[in-house]
Amino acid sequence: MPRPLTTGAAAVVLAAATAAPLLHAPSAPDGAARAAAPAAVADDPRGDDRDVPLVLAHRGASGYAPEHTLTAYAMAVTMGADYVEPDLVLTKDGVFVARHENEISGTTDVADRPEFADRRTTKTIDGVAVTGWFTEDMTLAELRTLRAVERLPDVRPGNTAYDGLDQVPTLEEVVELAQEAGVGVIPEMKHPTYFASIGMPMPERLVDELAGYGLTDEDDPVVVQSFDVTPLAEVKAAGDLRTSLNLGSAATVPPDYAAQGRTTTYGDLTSSAQLRRLSRFVDVLGPEKGYVIPRRADGSLGEPTDLVARAHRLGYEVAVYTLRRENTFLPTDLRGGDPASPEYARATGDSALEHRAFYEAGVDAVFSDHPDVAVAARSEWLAGDADPDDPRG
Repeated sequence: MPRPLTTGAAAVVLAAATAAPLLHAPSAPDGAARAAAPAAVADDPRGDDRDVPLVLAHRGASGYAPEHTLTAYAMAVTMGADYVEPDLVLTKDGVFVARHENEISGTTDVADRPEFADRRTTKTIDGVAVTGWFTEDMTLAELRTLRAVERLPDVRPGNTAYDGLDQVPTLEEVVELAQEAGVGVIPEMKHPTYFASIGMPMPERLVDELAGYGLTDEDDPVVVQSFDVTPLAEVKAAGDLRTSLNLGSAATVPPDYAAQGRTTTYGDLTSSAQLRRLSRFVDVLGPEKGYVIPRRADGSLGEPTDLVARAHRLGYEVAVYTLRRENTFLPTDLRGGDPASPEYARATGDSALEHRAFYEAGVDAVFSDHPDVAVAARSEWLAGDADPDDPRG
């Protein structure tokens, strides 16, 4: 069976896939031109007709603008991303909005708004006590009075230039932007077990809303993600959409399992027996990048594991997260600049080389904060600029 997360290298990278694509790069609607689409990839110069992995814009082009803003999503489209990713939480009146967490003090200016001072509270979210302001305590109209801010200002000070410019976008707005641009959407349900516990179950509600945008089955350019296992089974039961299970740290128990008193960890779920069981309702594995290429004891990039090969044998696609260009996120051997400099942690290194390493490891897609880097690295990899036996050159 062909792996629909990718397209043949002899084909145009951004052309629509032909047979039940999973994370295919969709055609622009009604023949509209795709915004600032990168050049097509012609015949693979190595002649091996390699599959072309896709670029998934992690929360938009979040390396350049505050995450989960229409500005960041529009940038990602312009940079050539194949899919954009909205993390989804719910408002008090049941509207899906794009935020990394339902606690929004780090991504909006809510803490500076005296009219919402009395909304500050402490809740237990997936077993962790969290203090702040929560989307489920605010109506959409209230939430839309806030403005988005950069979540990592110390790492990405340049992004703060956009602070205060964007509202919190709805899922509807993100899908509209994606469909107008001819790219896919890969939404993630955030804390679905918690939301179900307060009477706001996400899966069927999300399936119904996506159907309203014409996204109803496995042929459509949409994949629903979660770090919770059970909600993905509920998505499958409610419709025909593709699903992706994100894998957190190996020693961590998925939130829904923990709520059920189970002790199975994400690491346990990577066994072939568990993967066979999950394949009944999971189509894509979304592992943290260390599952695919771990780091050595000194923090440098190691050698690929067998996870991608085993997953492919069982019919999964693999979409690894998250690739970023700042030193603080890079392997030690790919960092740039002077380690003694106070700017070292936020200086940039050879992220393109890390992207190429994951392409060479056989992943079907990468989540990247810097879609332009991911697209350029993919072109370099396809052109054979790196030694195929050593993706780090």
